[in-house]
Amino acid sequence: MRLAVALVALAVSTHALADEKLWSMLKAGGQVVMIRHAITTPGVGDPPGFRLDDCSTQRNLTDAGRRHARRIGEEWRTRQIPVERVVSSPWCRCLETAELAFGSKPQTSDALSNLFGYSENRERQVREMRAMVSSYSGKGTLVLVTHGSTIAALTGVNPDTGEMVVLSKGKLAGRLGVPGN
Repeated sequence: MRLAVALVALAVSTHALADEKLWSMLKAGGQVVMIRHAITTPGVGDPPGFRLDDCSTQRNLTDAGRRHARRIGEEWRTRQIPVERVVSSPWCRCLETAELAFGSKPQTSDALSNLFGYSENRERQVREMRAMVSSYSGKGTLVLVTHGSTIAALTGVNPDTGEMVVLSKGKLAGRLGVPGN
């Protein structure tokens, strides 16, 4: 029993050290972070006939998702992570996540659009995202708020809602989560 407890403690400690290394990278600047939007109303994809210009037709953030998005932003501010630019998918759940976390209206990019149910766009969007990520050379962090399917298409990582995927020099550096409450 003691061995099991010690192994769990070691795993938690190792995970915490890896997280701190990623946060340190972000504080130094020059990285790209892809964030999956926060928690939404139940379901997958969007209702039939949804429109990007009408948030009432889409799956949107829940109150818990809004709190989580704010918590993500608080963590960034507490850790003094420099943000160069925030770019979002045009979907309302991503725009709201970005605004609540980072405090201003983000730029939008179709390259970050939802790929769930839109596989015909995959090749073009991955090519555009790869160019966006590989060409980034700012001093702060480039934040890309998007969808799980879109992050997975570029990185192979299927993140949880609100989870961050850190890219350094175009390569996967790791994953970070911020507790929702």
